[in-house]
Amino acid sequence: MKITVVGFWGAYPEKEEATSCYLVEHNGMKVVIDCGSGAVSQLQRYTELKDVDAVVFSHYHADHIADLGVIQYARIVDKALERTSDSLLMYGHQEDKAAFQSLTKEPAVEGLPYSEGESLQFGEMTFTFCRTDHPVPCFAIRVEAAGRSAVYTADTTYLDELVQFSKGADLLIAETSFYADQDSKPFGHMNSVEAGRMARKAGVGHLVLTHLPHFGNYEDLVKEARGEFGGEVELAAGGKVFKL
Repeated sequence: MKITVVGFWGAYPEKEEATSCYLVEHNGMKVVIDCGSGAVSQLQRYTELKDVDAVVFSHYHADHIADLGVIQYARIVDKALERTSDSLLMYGHQEDKAAFQSLTKEPAVEGLPYSEGESLQFGEMTFTFCRTDHPVPCFAIRVEAAGRSAVYTADTTYLDELVQFSKGADLLIAETSFYADQDSKPFGHMNSVEAGRMARKAGVGHLVLTHLPHFGNYEDLVKEARGEFGGEVELAAGGKVFKL
């Protein structure tokens, strides 16, 4: 399984970058997790848009879904030009009915539901979901294939349920929106210490800090997370690839 960081900023993208977006590939199957602002432009560095099989959204905040319409239009164009005959599948939760309905753009894009406790299958990849603590309904995503696993926390405060959901994962991509001395809970996010604690308690192999803030010294985030977690810790960056 190969995971490429396409976008990693929280709230808005820095210049020439993108907010949350990750490309997951295994045995020819390509699935995008979240598609935030600037994501479609950056995604084309790593794949042709016509080759994307599905997009899975953790939730409907703009920094995770802003390029929804853009990637829909890309598939409309690709089908019209006969670059592909496949419709793009888009998966989201149904707790915001209007947002869920916006995933469908006939005849090129089909919106489909997921729910906690159920799994989605993309080739040999299995996706499962865990509700997070955020101001709107949001779900963390676990991806498993060939005995390897990765967890993306999406947006959340620290939760024991997410520790259990992340148990034994080879890779934990954890949102880290604040520094150690800042209380992230009122905003529905985690700080660096909480991300490190989650990684340690879950016994993961590798921690990647993502959904980064637009202030401060980012190496401090790494140092603070390492105070809790003794495994490998690094910052997400556009184009960074993890092979599991």
